[in-house]
Formats: sequence, structure tokens, C-alpha cells
Amino acid sequence: MKIVFATNNPNKVREINQILGNDFKIVGLKEIGCLEDIPETQPTIEGNALQKARYVREHYQVDCFAEDTGLEIDAL
Repeated sequence: MKIVFATNNPNKVREINQILGNDFKIVGLKEIGCLEDIPETQPTIEGNALQKARYVREHYQVDCFAEDTGLEIDAL
């Protein structure tokens, strides 16, 4: 089963493929022809991940997932 990882980072794609083994084939945005910058305009990390996954699904009609990470510090 092929699933799109909404990322342009080939290292992230390779890492997920190693974790999942042969049952899934994970590809990045480049492999589906998505060369545009996907908007990340949500106020939360979770919101940005959802926005990316929904964008890919809507524009490319493929199964996909996204992740977003960040460093949050309550106070310095």
C-alpha cells in the first residue's frame, strides 16, 4: 500500500519506510508531483499537520499523513 508523507524531507521518508517495513511504501511530496509550498498557517503544531494532510488529500486525491514538530518553552 502506498501512502504519501506530506514532507519534502527525504530523510523523514526513509526513516518511516524503515520503521514500517515492506507492508507500506511511503513516498514524499516530490514523488506525487507536489512541488508547491503547502501552507502552514494554523496556530498549533497539530493544526499545521492537519492542514498539510488535508491539502494533499484535496489536491492530489491520495492517502496521506503529515507531522509537524516544534519546541515549546513556557518561560525563560
